[in-house]
Amino acid sequence: MWDFEHGDAGQNFDISYTVPSQCAAQLAAGTADIGIIPSAAYTVIPNLVVLPDVAIASKRPVRSILLVSKLPLERVKTVGLDTSSLTSVALTKVLFEKWWGGARQFVPQYPNLEEMLRECDAGLLIGDPALQVDRSRYVTFDLAEEWIRFTGKPFVFAFWAMRQDAPVSASLDLPAIFQESRDHGLQPRNLDQIGSEWALRVGLSEQAVKSYLTENIYYSLDQECLEGLHLFYKYALECKALSAAPALRVYDADKPAVI
Repeated sequence: MWDFEHGDAGQNFDISYTVPSQCAAQLAAGTADIGIIPSAAYTVIPNLVVLPDVAIASKRPVRSILLVSKLPLERVKTVGLDTSSLTSVALTKVLFEKWWGGARQFVPQYPNLEEMLRECDAGLLIGDPALQVDRSRYVTFDLAEEWIRFTGKPFVFAFWAMRQDAPVSASLDLPAIFQESRDHGLQPRNLDQIGSEWALRVGLSEQAVKSYLTENIYYSLDQECLEGLHLFYKYALECKALSAAPALRVYDADKPAVI
């Protein structure tokens, strides 16, 4: 979002912020034209196109998507789910079904770890609450790390999607606008500013914020990430964690193309 918040890109858009699942809900309702949505949401919202080459993905441990348990994995029977990310919920179910010894009982819960573990054996945490967990106190599993270990593919958590009927000015090169905003945000001086601004907000050191943004998150929807995304959709359908995904159609000013 760098150029939207610090440059001229924001002049062309009415911007609002919410959690990933609500970004998807607003696209589905038609109250938003473009949103960064959980990968899982693409399976339930019709008539979307994907903005090319921009994603929130991981090719190594992601740190911000954790299963946190008070018991060894084989003894876990109940799992509290932070439902603010549809993708992480589906990934949790796929990991249990395919590699962690079968399905468990899943319980939607508010992302408060103490309350989760009071009611359940383990809890799924995403975002800031996961980054703040003292992992020395619990049995923890990084979901991206586990996916990569089992499949050898990156995991794509989210990407920019747009309604096909969204009105777009012919003067706007949407792919370039979003790609350049990402690239500018990753420039060292801008990462320094982000680290300084967000360290206090999320209760982490500036270095921890910067290392998370530069080492744990991968920002391109490249061919390897697309392969991982298609595999996730396949496994999630097999495990009944998601509905069948439509073909991924990439935005093109003239005509969408399948990717």
